[in-house]
Amino acid sequence: MTDAAPPPSPVFLYDGDCSFCTSCATFIERRIPTSARVVPWQFADLDALGVTQAQAEEAVVWVAPGEPTRHGPEAIARMLVDAGSYWRPLGRLLGLRPVLWVAWPVYRWVARNRHRMPGGTAACSLPQAEREARRPA
Repeated sequence: MTDAAPPPSPVFLYDGDCSFCTSCATFIERRIPTSARVVPWQFADLDALGVTQAQAEEAVVWVAPGEPTRHGPEAIARMLVDAGSYWRPLGRLLGLRPVLWVAWPVYRWVARNRHRMPGGTAACSLPQAEREARRPA
């Protein structure tokens, strides 16, 4: 799925079925002046973005023209750099290899425990297939 044309502007994908992730996305939209469209992956054309559902389920994703697709803390770092101002140095710091070595395990721990985070719900802990199966018809 890497042959897809990049979007005309950056896109930051998150899990729209997770209350914790949605709370984080709302924070981004209100407080971080990124040029990216912040979109739940469930409402994005993943094929057009060159992102698989498995990739989108696993971590947040940054897709931008002329750039490699980034996932997890690397996507967050790129979004912060894009936001400029005082967010840019935070993004650059997060994007450094030694910091990413620590950030990835922390990111995975948060992802596994997002149902316990502020704003999280029990649905946040379910795999996507189970969430879809439990939705009312």
